[in-house]
Parts: sequence; C-alpha cells; structure tokens
Amino acid sequence: MVFAAIFIIIAIFYFVAYALRLKTNVKAEDIDTAEKNATELHKRILQEKVSFYRALNEAERVIFHQEIEEFLQKVKIYGVDTEVTEEDKVLVAASAVIPLFAFHDWFYPNLGAVDLFSDAFNFDFETSGVNRRILGMVGGGVMNGKMALSKKALHLGFSNETDKRNTAIHEFVHLIDKADGAIDGMPDILLDKHIVLPWLEYIREKIEEIRKGDSDINPYGGTSETEFFAVAAEYFFERPQLFEQKHPEMYALMTKIFKREPQVVSHNKSTPGRNEPCYCGSGEKYKNCHGAG
Repeated sequence: MVFAAIFIIIAIFYFVAYALRLKTNVKAEDIDTAEKNATELHKRILQEKVSFYRALNEAERVIFHQEIEEFLQKVKIYGVDTEVTEEDKVLVAASAVIPLFAFHDWFYPNLGAVDLFSDAFNFDFETSGVNRRILGMVGGGVMNGKMALSKKALHLGFSNETDKRNTAIHEFVHLIDKADGAIDGMPDILLDKHIVLPWLEYIREKIEEIRKGDSDINPYGGTSETEFFAVAAEYFFERPQLFEQKHPEMYALMTKIFKREPQVVSHNKSTPGRNEPCYCGSGEKYKNCHGAG
C-alpha cells in the first residue's frame, strides 16, 4: 500500500509538471507570435507614416526600430479621453527617437509616461469648454516625468509635411532641453562647447527677425529662446531641404547639434504601377505590398 501510494504521488507530480510545462510552452509560443506580429505592424506603420524612417538605409532602420521598441518598453502611453492604438504608440515613440537618433547612449531619463488627449486641451487638462489651445505640454510639478499630448496634433505632425510643424517632436525637444535641469533653449547634452556662443548669437538674431515679421519660422518661436529651439527643431526635421535653403547657417548649426542631416523623403502616396516599388518604402513591388488584394 505504501509503495502504491508513493507511486501514485510521483505519477501525479510528473503529470502536473508535464501539464505546467505544456501550458508554459503554449503561452511562450503565443507571446512569441504576438511579439512578431507587433514588430511587423510597427515596421509597417513606420514605413507608411514616418518619412524620416523611410529615408534611412537598412542598417539605420534596424537601429531606429530597436529604439522604438525600447522606448515603448520604458515609457507608458495612456489614453485620457481616447483609445490608444498601436499607431499612436509608434508615432509617439518615433517623435522621441528622431531628435536623438545620433545619440544612442542617452534616452529620456526624465520621462515615464505620456498622456494622450483626443484633441487640444486647457490648463485644467479638459478637452471640452473654453481656452483649449494646448497641443502638448511638459514641465515640472504635476507634469514632472510626464508629457501631455494631443492625439490629433500627433497624427497631423506626421501627415502634413508642408507646415514645418510636429507637436510631438517639439515636446520631446523640450524634454531634451530639460535634461540639464532647465528648459532654456540650451540643451547641454546636445551642445558642444564650441557651438554654445554661435548658437546663442544666432538665436537672438533669428528671434528678432521673427518679431519683426521677417522670417518664415513659426512666430511662436519668437516668444522665447526655449520655444525658438523647439520650433527650429520641428522645422529642421519636418522640412530639412527648405530649412537649409532659407536658413543655411542655422541648418549647419542644427546638424552639429543633432549630429546628422535629416534627409526626409517624400510622403506622397500617389498610387504607383503594380510592378513599381511600393510608396511605403518596404522595398516590395506595389502589387505585393499595399496593392495586394
């Protein structure tokens, strides 16, 4: 009887262990499949929506995608009055990666969460009622470690390439600026010492031009050195060719600050021929990519 009882106990133990192992294996496979699907979805979103990504070579795209995934692991994105989609997440992450793409050793230690609002909001974080003019916000106090962002502005920043504006990039540049303790238009992590004085002089000159109405830079950049830096960065990453044409000296300074030239490709989605490369930049023929089915 004793041996029989022991045998039964051992048999039960191995059965449970096998069942648990089988269950764990199934879950691991499911997770692996889900991760692969998410990865492919994220790549497709980047190819369709982010022209900065499409302009990269294959090796750079791998790095860009890795940094997107790292950002999404570290920073939580919450919907306040709207649902957060995978596309929302990827565009937020892309906005974070773009200005820091040449700085692989530094990545927003001052950010833990992004609160996504359906549209513009006011200082009470309301998306209905009066004084709803805010599209993005970072700072101290209740905003310490957080960013508030309009979902509508987020998507507009990647769909409209002619307005020189990208609200999400603007706010992430503010966070980069804030990393040294102050949002003042002088981000220590980006500015080499020999650039500081030329940058200061150029900021003052360009702000004066904006205030006189003699500049094509967003007038909001004329309100302070802080806003000028963020507005100039939007222009630099959104319309680099025009920025270089209109402001060659500042373009040269910005390439030194961000340590790269953002050669952004066209976002034109006109339908190509069936055997021509797909507009999304995947490298596939249109008939095998977005023209399939």
